[in-house]
Amino acid sequence: MPNALPLLPTSLVGSYAQPEWLIDRAKLAGRFPPRVRAKELWRVAPEHLEEAQNDATRLAIRDQERAGLDIITDGEMRRESYSNRFATALEGVDIDNPGSALDRSGHPNPVPRVVGKIRRMHAVEVEDVKFLRANTDRTIKITVPGPFTMSQQAQNDFYSDPAEMALDYAAAVNEEIRDLFAAGADIVQIDEPYMQARPEPARQYGLDALNRALDGIEGETAVHICFGYAAIIHARPEGYSFLPELSGCSCKAVSIETAQSNLDTSVLETLPDKKIILGVLDLSTHEIETPEKVAERIRRALPHVDASRVVIAPDCGLKYLPRDIAFGKMKAMADGAAIVRGEL
Repeated sequence: MPNALPLLPTSLVGSYAQPEWLIDRAKLAGRFPPRVRAKELWRVAPEHLEEAQNDATRLAIRDQERAGLDIITDGEMRRESYSNRFATALEGVDIDNPGSALDRSGHPNPVPRVVGKIRRMHAVEVEDVKFLRANTDRTIKITVPGPFTMSQQAQNDFYSDPAEMALDYAAAVNEEIRDLFAAGADIVQIDEPYMQARPEPARQYGLDALNRALDGIEGETAVHICFGYAAIIHARPEGYSFLPELSGCSCKAVSIETAQSNLDTSVLETLPDKKIILGVLDLSTHEIETPEKVAERIRRALPHVDASRVVIAPDCGLKYLPRDIAFGKMKAMADGAAIVRGEL
């Protein structure tokens, strides 16, 4: 069993920077996150790809350990985006003839086309968890895309009611989460960025879908909502359009960004029963924060949430940062958390 976590434990939100030898980072950065398969991004021949992804995952794990993180992810080294690996593995989706849907920036993006009932055919990320568990003795976390977000990143050519489609996505996510805990995950995080991007349908049926995904799940679960990758979505609103609603969600923790948006942290008081995964790294800049800057961002939240309920993290995934910058920021985050831990 992993060691008990310290006060203010540190963790990635999910992704770490993939190596240039594994993925064409210029191609990755020059487009919206893929919703359908994007095999052209990989630099390694198909017959060697799994071995390369394994090696990259080991490097991501070692970097997190070396930086001093308490909760380790696989860095999502095997993924073209946070969502497409799972979303394209489901029954009811025609991935060979994609549809189109508007991205959160308002641009059309190729997406899975839903042509039948959404069902999970097999486990998608179980081997990822087993590999992660075999390669670190620290607490481990894996992420899955949320049902509402996947329903917004699809072209619906089958369901008469979008809420029904979201609930079928939720049933698939629920089955996956059960298998991920059974495979050794300590924490499973559901990524639901589109709850922030599309608050109205999120209120109508997104929260129901999220709770369906969590139905009967015993392990520690988190939900990540964000304003989008800083590398792609440049503007930041003053605050969340969808946050207090998550107090009605059965997840144990909510991941929010406060660094780039300079969020008014009093909003954390609207989630009195949740752990807060506090985003304290601004990913819109390649400037590496000082540990003291990170500590300052942590202190801003503590009047509004007890330190015993806080996990320290970046605002979002580190996928789009150069690896040396990603490592530097991650280390500053761990060092900054240690400063505040010492004060408490």
